[in-house]
Amino acid sequence: MNERSLGPISKRPLGRTGLEIAPLVFGGNVFGWTVDQQTAFTLLDRFVEGGLNAIDTADAYSTWVPGNQGGESETIIGNWFKASPARREKIVLITKVGAQLAEDKKGLSAKRIAEAAENSLRRLQTDYIDLYLSHRPDPETPVDETLRAYENLIRQGKVKAIGASNYNAVQLREALTIASKQGLPRYEVLEPEYNLYDRSGYEGELRDLCIEEGLGVITYYSLASGFLSGKYRSHDDLGKSVRGRVASKYLNDRGFRILSALDTVAGAHGAAPAEAALAWLIARECVTAPIASATNVQQVDSLIRAAHLTLSPSDIDLLSVASG
Repeated sequence: MNERSLGPISKRPLGRTGLEIAPLVFGGNVFGWTVDQQTAFTLLDRFVEGGLNAIDTADAYSTWVPGNQGGESETIIGNWFKASPARREKIVLITKVGAQLAEDKKGLSAKRIAEAAENSLRRLQTDYIDLYLSHRPDPETPVDETLRAYENLIRQGKVKAIGASNYNAVQLREALTIASKQGLPRYEVLEPEYNLYDRSGYEGELRDLCIEEGLGVITYYSLASGFLSGKYRSHDDLGKSVRGRVASKYLNDRGFRILSALDTVAGAHGAAPAEAALAWLIARECVTAPIASATNVQQVDSLIRAAHLTLSPSDIDLLSVASG
């Protein structure tokens, strides 16, 4: 497939948020880490040019880089908006709050959410966030306090919809129940870890709850830290990128079985293994769109091709059985 000659990409409703997104989201975790600002601008331009429209980031990206404090990814995206303000209306912008930036900057208290939202809006150089996610549960803050803080932001027009990341079924159901009983905004989107290899954490009760409640679902680690791209096939390959160390846990019989199935499916479509892995996610009933990052234009073009790739039922079955 030549991504420049592909037709338009159909948008999907993101749960009940009223937002519509293409079936693949750009992961902004690489900005300020393995991607500098100039390169990020090029990648985002190509992403949008290819018909995709959603970007996922967080205030905590990229605190893990020595010298960073968090907000580096948001700052780069904000500068991209500033360089051409008309871009903002074309993008569904997703960011998060709740991860620890410092000892006094963490959690989901009303005070923390209000402060973090203002900081994110400033860095992103925008008046509103389309989808604001609780990055992870905060057991020290009552759920209704968190939801009321979001309610204030929605009322002020600073946030359109809210969601949650890293919540299990019990935590998500509690939040949905409290929202319903108290008339508060509810989480309309879940962002779980989910891919061909890592299935058990989402499939089952959590997935069923999302389907039952009509939540949108955007998945992270959609390529299992790059393992499903096929570039890590032995321990000798782990030095190929900064994520190699994480990918080592997939180098086992099940992982190799999945790669073999991806090679078969991808080969039948003239696609790359990563594209087949993302297309499998896109085809799942319980997924609105996977999140995937890119560090060069060639990888962005691969994401665009993945968004166009339609797998047959037999392709999906082959991959599902191999990863079962």
